[in-house]
Amino acid sequence: MPQGAQSGEQLLFLTDEQLRKGIEAMFFAYRGFTADPDRILEEMGYGRAHHRALHFIHRSPGTTVTNLLAILGVTKQSLNRVLRMLLEEGLVEARVGRKDRRERHLHLTAEGEALERELSDAQRARMRAAYRAAGPGAVQGFRQVLEAMMDPELRRQYHSLKETGS
Repeated sequence: MPQGAQSGEQLLFLTDEQLRKGIEAMFFAYRGFTADPDRILEEMGYGRAHHRALHFIHRSPGTTVTNLLAILGVTKQSLNRVLRMLLEEGLVEARVGRKDRRERHLHLTAEGEALERELSDAQRARMRAAYRAAGPGAVQGFRQVLEAMMDPELRRQYHSLKETGS
């Protein structure tokens, strides 16, 4: 039996207690992952929704509001509140679409780029340290677990972001 299949077989026999510990580890890891950006954002009067918007606008400059809605999975009202604040603060600019003038294409300003970089640098440092401590096999396994937990549509969306580099 191939080694991967055998270790996959063994994973089928996790106890509820082992699964509970994994769930709790995800909760605490997420708290750690968001702690540094949360402190930076709080000083500015922003929250995680602002961070997510900045992140995905940075990853895909010129993205439309409609695309950002799909990526974030939030209501239009919620996103409009976040975008209005980012626009007013000069962190994001909305450009009228060339083909469809009703579209608004979102771009980070220089100030938005600087804030996004500060937030991402904090998270990259934490992930880099964790990945180094865990080793390459664990990193690959962690990614596989995360992708397996995604709903199929979200997994497709995630893979399309990876493939386009956006």
